[in-house]
Amino acid sequence: MPPDYFEEEEFETRFTGKTLRRILGLLAAHKGTVAAFLVMIAFVSGFDALFTYISKLAIDQGILKSDLPFLYRMLALYGGLTIVQALFVFGFIYTVGILGERIRYELRQKMFNHLQNLSLSYYSRTPVGWIMARVTSDSDRVADLVTWGLLDVTWAATNILTSLAFMLYINWRLALVVILMVPVMAYVATEFRKRILKEYRNVRKINSKITGQYNENITGVRVVKALVREEANAAEFAVLTGDMYKAAYRAAWLSALFLPSVQLISAMAVGFIAWYAGWSFEVAGLTIGGIQAFISYVTFMMWPIQDMARVFAELQHATASAERIFSLLDSVPEVADREGAYDPGSIRGDIEFDHVTFYYEDGVPVLKDFTLKVKQGETIALVGPTGGGKSTIVNLLCRFYEPKEGTIRIGGVDYTKFSLHAIHSRIGVVLQTPHLFSGTIRENLRYGKLDATDEEIERAAKLAGAHEFIMRLDKGYDEPVGEGGNNLSVGQKQLISLTRAILADPEIFVMDEATSSVDTLTESLIQKGMEQMMKGRTSFVIAHRLSTIKRADRILVIEDGQIVEMGTHAELLRQRGKYYNLYTRQFRQEMEEVFDPFGETQQAAQPAD
Repeated sequence: MPPDYFEEEEFETRFTGKTLRRILGLLAAHKGTVAAFLVMIAFVSGFDALFTYISKLAIDQGILKSDLPFLYRMLALYGGLTIVQALFVFGFIYTVGILGERIRYELRQKMFNHLQNLSLSYYSRTPVGWIMARVTSDSDRVADLVTWGLLDVTWAATNILTSLAFMLYINWRLALVVILMVPVMAYVATEFRKRILKEYRNVRKINSKITGQYNENITGVRVVKALVREEANAAEFAVLTGDMYKAAYRAAWLSALFLPSVQLISAMAVGFIAWYAGWSFEVAGLTIGGIQAFISYVTFMMWPIQDMARVFAELQHATASAERIFSLLDSVPEVADREGAYDPGSIRGDIEFDHVTFYYEDGVPVLKDFTLKVKQGETIALVGPTGGGKSTIVNLLCRFYEPKEGTIRIGGVDYTKFSLHAIHSRIGVVLQTPHLFSGTIRENLRYGKLDATDEEIERAAKLAGAHEFIMRLDKGYDEPVGEGGNNLSVGQKQLISLTRAILADPEIFVMDEATSSVDTLTESLIQKGMEQMMKGRTSFVIAHRLSTIKRADRILVIEDGQIVEMGTHAELLRQRGKYYNLYTRQFRQEMEEVFDPFGETQQAAQPAD
């Protein structure tokens, strides 16, 4: 699936109020807090307008008429209201700060929880960088919009309305001139909105790609160093950041042009007022304090309009971010509990693939009319070339995906009637590349069974053959594994992964090429742990090294989504078919490595899987 998939399907649309309503909907659970800070902002803005009117009264009646008692009363009123306003300012800043953190927390929590429920297919087609950008920078931008952005808009709108009210009271004819400027500003805002939103969508699109490249180059730094890809990667990244710069430059240029346009319109209004005020002073009897107040009110309106213009530009940016967040939250899991799904208490029993067909892409089947019956407690080994369908079989068994056609039954029951938790909690999986989380060995082992005791952890580690190497570490089970388990070798990580599976005590066990990347000694330890794990359990083993599956009850050779050979190790060797060719070729390679007279391992092509 191409990286541009989401952009093309979701975001090449016109801005509508639907996205804005969903953004504001994030405040629904905090109505009381929102109402509180809106009231406080209204009071602060109202005080700003009132201060100007008090100044007018002080000039006209206190200073020009030399009425000192009246002037002192105005000054006292001004000072008292300033203290009250300061309290309101503290209140709304504190309230908005707390509200912003709550919105940010809830938004990220909601996305994280939803990501836990999405199917494996979502992660197969969605780059990690896109997801990271949504959870981090996109959520920050949306949270800032619904808090500080809403604050600025409320303050600006209240300032404009109160200023207009006082201007109408002072001179309604002159106030009408100012009001006529509002539609002009609205038209300018509408035209700029279309262009700014388009550029900010491009910015967010490229930002996700940059995040993805960061992630890939950091996690794959060993490959980058080994293949001397530093300069080539830097060149590719320079192209990407160059595109980002161009898109951001265009967005910033339009946003910057928006403010001067608003200022120009406002300046025309102030110029007209200055001309009209001089005429009114002579003809209409407009007082000096009234002239001063009128110009102050227009100036007060200019700054809020500029603030609204800035917030409006940020709205375009936040809208692009919100679209991405909502697309994630609106993603529907392809595999989910069916209506009436239940937990049977156990999934022990025979497993049957009944004429199963599956494909990742339409028209490209991976499994075609696949049929297999597995008895309870049987060990099934899957071998064959890469792309044959081995991993797909176990992915379907684990219900990470579901058949497009046909049925999978466990204990004679269609497994889609079971809840996902009932299946996932009773299947243990050990992958070719084990993943460990940052923390200690003990924490990683307890990951699949949080209530496991230290004694249970050590018992599982001994069964898996991991206890000895763990005890040789400085801190034993409390040794930090590092990010992704980087402090441990591949073999050590694999033993911990196996221990984790044993500790979870699953009813069905899956090994997906767990020994393909380890040395012979570690392979022997893993093999012993596997034998302990498989006792009494139905097991599926995808094997790269065929020596690890000799004791399997049945070995299936899978090619093109079909079983081309099936039998025990001895039976398949006697058939001298595909399995025989794979096994003898691999055996010869191992012998060549052991008896190489020059001590140099000959890495001949191994049978692909």
